[in-house]
Amino acid sequence: MRKLYLFLSLFCFLMISLVSLHAIDTDNQGKASEDFKFSIPFGRSYDYSDILVKRAVDGDTLVLANGERVRLIGIDTPEMHESSKLNRDASRSNQDVESIKAMGRESYEFTKGLVEGKRVSLEFDVERKDRYDRLLAYVYLKDSGLFVNAEIVKQGYASLMTIPPNVKYADLFKELYTEARENNRGLWK
Repeated sequence: MRKLYLFLSLFCFLMISLVSLHAIDTDNQGKASEDFKFSIPFGRSYDYSDILVKRAVDGDTLVLANGERVRLIGIDTPEMHESSKLNRDASRSNQDVESIKAMGRESYEFTKGLVEGKRVSLEFDVERKDRYDRLLAYVYLKDSGLFVNAEIVKQGYASLMTIPPNVKYADLFKELYTEARENNRGLWK
């Protein structure tokens, strides 16, 4: 119990000291700074406005240079590996597994060519991460400003997957999806 008390006392002393050091302005007048902000950084902070895409995992998931995975919001591409989702999709669509996997590879190749090795910026919606701890984002190419999520749908390599509350561009994606299907683009040939 005594060790816990000593630890807590030391911790409080350090926190008060930290706040005091940051609260005093360095203008030699010794008065409190008006724009004082106290924060204790935990973990790493990344600049998502300019970050490299290391690789595409599949048609709708990327790996950033910092190792984080990004799930593209609003779109869904076919699976290209054995999974329970692949089997559900085959059952739901009455397509064979190999056909779905082939379409998954096409979507992957399109996304890979679009973003792999390129710098991007991420835009977040209401939720920042999914249940698999992937970032949920709208992705834009830094050099051209191209909206990657929308381009994948526009070129016919993704279906729609709208999951509230992340619905900022749902109407745009619906228009692009309809246009891609009507014009037999990508997977809809």
